[in-house]
Amino acid sequence: MTAAQQKAQRARGTGRLATKPFGGRTRLHTFYQEGCAKIRLPRSFDGTMEAVLINTAGGLTGGDHIDWTFDVASGTHLTATTQACERAYKASAFTATVETRITVGAGARADWLPQETILFDRSSLSRRLEVDLAHDATFLAVEAILLGRKAMGERMETGLFRDRWRIRRAGKLIHAEEACFTGDVAGLTEERAVLAGGRAFATVLFCGGNAEAHLEPLRRLLEAAEGWVSHWQDKLVARVVAADGFALRKKLIPVISHLRNGASVPKVWTL
Repeated sequence: MTAAQQKAQRARGTGRLATKPFGGRTRLHTFYQEGCAKIRLPRSFDGTMEAVLINTAGGLTGGDHIDWTFDVASGTHLTATTQACERAYKASAFTATVETRITVGAGARADWLPQETILFDRSSLSRRLEVDLAHDATFLAVEAILLGRKAMGERMETGLFRDRWRIRRAGKLIHAEEACFTGDVAGLTEERAVLAGGRAFATVLFCGGNAEAHLEPLRRLLEAAEGWVSHWQDKLVARVVAADGFALRKKLIPVISHLRNGASVPKVWTL
């Protein structure tokens, strides 16, 4: 850490959670939270566990760092979401970083369903998602980005957003992607090959043995929604673009519900 970073007040947070099976239900095994990273566990009645992540700093700016770690034990099911949309504010210097590591054991399932991340003008954010799956584990991830709030007349004109995903099954890399918007973000996203002027976009990733069975239903759901979905081996990837956050949610929620076997999004997503 540089001397300038040491002088400035920066948000730091670490959250760790591990599950265990007990009596046919998902139970808490390890729980740790520090700094601005908090985890709340709403009561569940279906045998699964839901973790609601909270950044008590109220947002991210240059030099902030949050680290999340989840260990989903064999035979358990964890859904991780966020209390609200994460916000990346203007950074006068440095880059905010968020790192998430998820391990999913044999026969287990993890749903990574944070609410949207809002990138304000001149924000600087770098994220990393690392996932290790057992040979028969199931994993669903949805990451949505808003380039400012259209209803408030906001737009991310310039700044930095970098997103790095690495998903492995039984130690073998099955999905890798890098997204990077930097400099003239508004101009870049106007390009037809990027977002064609859209202010909101999302990536949906589903890894599971029955992935191929979801391909045609998702194509029908996204047929008129500016979305695309592809399948390879036991992996589905969908991309969705929308004019704003509200339109994006209307497109995403049916997709998420389908991939959760009819279960809706977490209650904290309610508008």
